Amino acid sequence: MHRLGYTRYVAQGGDQGASVTDAMGRQAPDGLLGIHTNLLVTALAGPQPAETEEERAAAEQLATFRQSGFGYFLEQATRPQTIGYALLDSPVALAAWMLDHDTDAYYKISRAFTGGQPSGGLTRDHVLDNITMYWLTGTGASAARSYWEAGRAQALAAAAGQSPPQVKIPVGFTVFPGEIFRAPRSWVEKGYPSLSYFHEAARGGHFAAWEEPELFSEEIRAAFRPLR
Repeated sequence: MHRLGYTRYVAQGGDQGASVTDAMGRQAPDGLLGIHTNLLVTALAGPQPAETEEERAAAEQLATFRQSGFGYFLEQATRPQTIGYALLDSPVALAAWMLDHDTDAYYKISRAFTGGQPSGGLTRDHVLDNITMYWLTGTGASAARSYWEAGRAQALAAAAGQSPPQVKIPVGFTVFPGEIFRAPRSWVEKGYPSLSYFHEAARGGHFAAWEEPELFSEEIRAAFRPLR
C-alpha cells in the first residue's frame, strides 16, 4: 500500500476475502488502521460455544452447511486439479460450479435464470459477467487451488505448533441474514477481542457486497468512521 501512496488504510473481506483480511489483521502491517469482515472465519476453525439460543442456532446452521453445502470446499481443498480441468475446459462446467455454492447463494443466483426476481445485484448480466471474468482469464483452476494451498499452509503451521498471532487492531463485523451462518456477537468477540463495531443488517447474504452494494457500503462506512 505504501508503494501505491497510501500511508493509512483499512481492509475488508467476505468469503475468501475474509480469510485474507483476517491474515492482514494478524500481521498488522504498518498503516493498517482496522479491518471489517462479514464472514466469521475464526468460527470455521473449530467448535464454538453453544450455550445461548443464538449460539445454538448458528451452530445448527454451520452443521447444515457442512453436511449439505460443503462439497465444493472439500473438492477444492483436497483435489483442486480434478475440478480444475473442467473449469478450464468448459464454460458450462465453470458456470455450474460457480452456481453450486452455499444454499442461500444457490437459490438467489438461480432465481436470476428461472424467471424469478433477482436478489439485489445478483442479476443475470452480473452473474454472467462474473463467470466470464473467470473464463477469459483462465483462473478457475488457480482459484480452486487456493483452497488447497491455504489448507496445506494451515496444516503445516499446526503440525509445527505455530498458532497465528491475535488481532489487536480494531475489528468491525456485520451479520447479513442470508449468510452461511449468523455469527452471534459472542462468537465474534471470542475470535476478535478488539471488536469495535458489530451490526446485524436487514438484508443480504454470503455475497453481500454483490447482492446489496448500497447497504454493504453503509456498513463499511459505519465500521471505519471512528478510525478516520
